Amino acid sequence: MNQERAPIYEALLRFKQMRIVPFDVPGHKRGKGNRELTDFLGESCLSLDVNSMKPLDNLCHPVSVIKEAEALAADAFGARHAFFMVNGTTSAVQSMILTACKKGDKIILPRNVHRSVINAMILCGAIPVYMNPQVNPKLGIALGIAPAEAERAIRQHPDAKAVLINNPTYYGICSDLKAIVDLAHRHGMLALVDEAHGTHFYFGKGLPVSGMAAGADMAAVSMHKSGGSLTQSSFLLIGGGLSAGYTRQIINLTQTTSGSYLLLSSLDLSRKNMALNGEAIFEKVCQMANYTREEINKIGDYYAFSREIIDGAAVYDYDITKLSVYTLDVGLAGIEVYDILRDEYDIQVEFGDIGNFLAYLSVGDRRQDLERLVSALAEIRRRKKRDKTGMFNTEYLTPQVIISPQEAFYAEKRALPIEESGGQICSEFVMCYPPGIPILAPGERITGDILTYIRYAKEKGCSLTGPEDMDINYINVCVGGS
Repeated sequence: MNQERAPIYEALLRFKQMRIVPFDVPGHKRGKGNRELTDFLGESCLSLDVNSMKPLDNLCHPVSVIKEAEALAADAFGARHAFFMVNGTTSAVQSMILTACKKGDKIILPRNVHRSVINAMILCGAIPVYMNPQVNPKLGIALGIAPAEAERAIRQHPDAKAVLINNPTYYGICSDLKAIVDLAHRHGMLALVDEAHGTHFYFGKGLPVSGMAAGADMAAVSMHKSGGSLTQSSFLLIGGGLSAGYTRQIINLTQTTSGSYLLLSSLDLSRKNMALNGEAIFEKVCQMANYTREEINKIGDYYAFSREIIDGAAVYDYDITKLSVYTLDVGLAGIEVYDILRDEYDIQVEFGDIGNFLAYLSVGDRRQDLERLVSALAEIRRRKKRDKTGMFNTEYLTPQVIISPQEAFYAEKRALPIEESGGQICSEFVMCYPPGIPILAPGERITGDILTYIRYAKEKGCSLTGPEDMDINYINVCVGGS
């Protein structure tokens, strides 16, 4: 297919030339209704914030330009079909699970999934079968899933409908995706991939295998992360024998009927850019990441890890575009370095947690910006290094799942002071965001280790979210569920 085309973008340009008088929504009427908003975002942006109409097609039932754009995206990603998602990758992940599972169906998945996965199980009533990833003893982070662990879970639960894998994790760690996909298929299960952080796998050379190349049935791809589209825009890819029509029906259960043409056109243009220039773009990103990683490791005490942690099992491959940095040998939690970089050096990295921070690199980064990051880290070490004794050193705690997420979320509940909740069954989420991987999910036992972790995360300044109580002083637990 002609990847130089961008059908949605082209249709919007034609529409703009028509000078149509709007008696439809949105109410700002191409920016005329709110001068401050137009001055802030620009006339070009507001004039293209339009509603579905015949010349622009309809996201819920595409028959023209959106349909053409979907075909181009599918071709670029090597998928049988691609859906434009404007409710974020959250909606793509949820659509995968709602397509694969109905109430009572089992789904095999790692516990270190994004909250969107567990939200989907609350919506559809699927039953999670968790695979516990191994943990790197130094870094304290959850790794990928070894094929042997996936096979164990599949053999113990042969009635499961699907296997879901994160690939890569937020830290860049990849499982042996092809082996796990093949395992799932041999046992009659669908293979789903949360590929939120792996868009570039489809376009860069020498990077880990992509979901579609591995033969997955579905993959959720955050085009807005490494692909360059606007925030909240993503693709849902399908392969194999799944029905595109049924998948679209599932998507339309939760996705907006008022799809933003700003988001849609950004997906269209970013797909075009990736298809035409992605290989060169990610070659540059890899070079920048490797250079910065080497410079950070020269400072001392920091550890910017890479492919040396590959073990052929739980770490089958590593995404070298990710600049993940271990900080505990400096005596600082990752979230503390994150805060210092922002507050004292005007540098915003992607996230910080207990032991690490992540700097997300893209083609938009410049050599001088990377040098500034390295210099800031060197100065932080010189000014703020302290004894690391007593620092928490693990990011992953094995959960005790007692009841299903849906049952717990909708159960009769009561609020307890969080310090008094030990032994109870949680009925809501507690997580650090980002990355949005729950410390606690509905249906799990609240243990002493978890309470210690939450207390420590609050003390270090992690952004804790999830509970009904926004101050995280109280937590909802299931009544009679201790």
